[in-house]
Amino acid sequence: MQTSDLKDLDIAIVGGGYGGAVAAVALGRLGAKVSVYEQASAIRQVGAGIGLRPPTIELFRELEIFDAIAAVSSPSDYFEILTATGEVIQREDWPKAGDYAQVNKTRFIHRGDFIDTLLRLLPESMVHICHKMTGIEDRGDHATLTFADGKQVTADLVIGADGIRSVVRKQLFSDNEPVFAGAHAYRAVISAGDTYGLCVDDNLRLYMNERGTMVYFLPLRHRGQVSFDITALSADDSWAPRVTKDDLVALMDGFDERLVNITRDLDMDTVTSRAVFDIDPVERWHSDSVTLLGDAAHAMLHHQGQGANQAIQDAGGLACALREAGSVKDALALYQARRKPDTDALQRISRESWQADSVDTAFPEKSSIK
Repeated sequence: MQTSDLKDLDIAIVGGGYGGAVAAVALGRLGAKVSVYEQASAIRQVGAGIGLRPPTIELFRELEIFDAIAAVSSPSDYFEILTATGEVIQREDWPKAGDYAQVNKTRFIHRGDFIDTLLRLLPESMVHICHKMTGIEDRGDHATLTFADGKQVTADLVIGADGIRSVVRKQLFSDNEPVFAGAHAYRAVISAGDTYGLCVDDNLRLYMNERGTMVYFLPLRHRGQVSFDITALSADDSWAPRVTKDDLVALMDGFDERLVNITRDLDMDTVTSRAVFDIDPVERWHSDSVTLLGDAAHAMLHHQGQGANQAIQDAGGLACALREAGSVKDALALYQARRKPDTDALQRISRESWQADSVDTAFPEKSSIK
């Protein structure tokens, strides 16, 4: 689209998470008028660290926000998969060595630091909290949002970045419900000094046993902390299941004693407990003036650590499509055509999970998927 057309474009983003915030940054850079509508009274992220993969880092460089992200994150060289007692099953650089790898290393960041940094890059007037969307009317060349207080907003382009339980998706594209994965994830952020000497560098380690329990040990050394995640099989599909410390310690039976001790020391008030869900691939993400982004379009299990990365890549892909196409309608078709093959594949790979005796699917960088 022409620069003048982009500057006249009125965009409404539903949801202020990673994807919505990066989309606001990227589309704001194009000159569009962007408004972000978030239902919560404050936009915050708690509970864990995440890994920002090389294509995401490259996008941040293109958006000229890399320095802000780098200030609150740490670079990582490799990822290890280990047995429950610490024997290395597989170790791999991410990505492979080379100039690209050296410039765009995977970086670890706390979810809260990430969203706070993104929000500081946006004008305060752009972000509207306490706006719970209850309805959307697609009118072809524009769409109208209705909020719980009765307020209505009309925009040339509406982006549904409202997560795995997306209202935009359910009302316009698919009424399929999230799919329970038969597992729970228990997460906490702890002091690096309380890890019994396990925090020795900036690299992610995944410990797993033959019962399907996995422990993700993700250093946040720029913070002096570690993100500690126990994922275990369960038949309880409650969205936020209850768990006790005794339950967690029992799950750690047979693991390295240092991991067991970390679990015994956890402050349960800081532990988040979530059942693990994803969604089936959505056949169509867009109409002529509405599109989905991030988990709303392709929520995936966390085994590949790609959920946030793919939401961010969506934001960059959408901005690129708007620059290249002649209209919003054409841009949304181009955006889906480019992004959906990768996200469909990553949803499938993430559902395969990892087994202690077979980790061939652990690194999608081996294929064209980044």
